[in-house]
Amino acid sequence: MSAAMNGEAARLGRVASLLREGIERGLFPGAVAMVTRSGEAVFNEAVGQAAVRPVPRAMTLETVFDLASLTKPVATTTAVMLLVEDGRLRLDDPARLFVPGFEARGKESVTVRHLLTHTSGLPAWEDLRPFTGDRPAALRHIAGLEVRWPPGTRVEYSDLGFLTLQAVVEERAGRPLDHFCAERVFEPLGMTRTRFNPPAEWRPFTAATEYRAERGEYDWGTVHDENARALGGVCGHAGLFSSAADLTVFARMLLDGGTYGGRRILSPATIRTMTTNQTPGLNEARTLGWSARSAPGPGTLAGPPSSGGDLLSPSAFGHTGFTGTSLWIDPQAGLTCVLLTNRVHLGRETTGGIIRFRGLFHNAVAAAVGTVARDSPPGREDR
Repeated sequence: MSAAMNGEAARLGRVASLLREGIERGLFPGAVAMVTRSGEAVFNEAVGQAAVRPVPRAMTLETVFDLASLTKPVATTTAVMLLVEDGRLRLDDPARLFVPGFEARGKESVTVRHLLTHTSGLPAWEDLRPFTGDRPAALRHIAGLEVRWPPGTRVEYSDLGFLTLQAVVEERAGRPLDHFCAERVFEPLGMTRTRFNPPAEWRPFTAATEYRAERGEYDWGTVHDENARALGGVCGHAGLFSSAADLTVFARMLLDGGTYGGRRILSPATIRTMTTNQTPGLNEARTLGWSARSAPGPGTLAGPPSSGGDLLSPSAFGHTGFTGTSLWIDPQAGLTCVLLTNRVHLGRETTGGIIRFRGLFHNAVAAAVGTVARDSPPGREDR
């Protein structure tokens, strides 16, 4: 083995050590990390436990995770862009064309692009549990909300915006979001461990999430997000389950211009548009559905530290999920990085710790595989 290869192996060893340190510090019970460079696997590691309680189970590379907000870019954003390619939708179409009631209280000019970039002016969140089992009523409630500022003037991360996008997708596609994503994305890519509402037989290899005192049990193979659970588990903002291997396939498809394994999912033009910064001059850098690291332009306010760390290139984009999941892709470095943890399994108290840990982890990965830092502004830690 050459000295260079020995050096890279040692640096990747530090990445593995970071994962173990995260467990020792109580940031998460377990984790799975997969990294590829130029299509080749350079790091695959499973550490810790997929469940501590009620039955201890070891984490494996095949463990399935509740992705939480990673649902937004992987499922909903991809579905929107497929409909754009199909000629069924334009990014600057007003949402009111597809969502009844969305033409009132300052939302008249809210477009699909605004929803994808979290610049609609909609609130970040509302408790939708009063509408349990009645998604049309929940959507009517969202459609009746007033925007907090004029659309396009500020980035405010919003679950409600992606619930609205789900309605847009389903109206344009003529079928539910989960069916559309399975037919057009997951099945063609061979992502056999990716779906909404996984069946009961998946539970033995699924990471457990949070204890629910009201039910006296852990969320385990059922969606953790309260609103998604109330609305049936298939939602534009949360509800998707997947494995590190499946997410790596998805990431490589994006990195390779929309193609994987001889199957084209998206066009190179779509990938280029989707991953270009859409919010220059605003308070956060956003692509369509993803957090950006590209320079957001003059006058941009500094945002919170990026979950992608400090060393990924300006072309990198990524996203996170509240349950402890993340995916970052760096086209300049040819890098995909999946980090999945079950950090909410023993409670939510480690929120600040996981946010900082993600940056440390991605810095160690970027250094290990030889990426080069450039003028990388802070990105946004989503959930």
